[in-house]
Amino acid sequence: MSELRITHQSVRDYIAAKKRGDGETTDRIVAEVTARFNTRTTDGSEAAQLLDATMTVRFGEDL
Repeated sequence: MSELRITHQSVRDYIAAKKRGDGETTDRIVAEVTARFNTRTTDGSEAAQLLDATMTVRFGEDL
């Protein structure tokens, strides 16, 4: 995995869940971040980091 610069706890939680193959948690985190982005309660950096993590981290990587 390339080095990601992560500053949001939600993205750290997403990465951990994705690595352990926890689709329920990853789906919940994506929905929460999307809702914050859609209501403009975040500056967009959280969604950008989540996208980077989605494209970089493999599902079940730690299995």
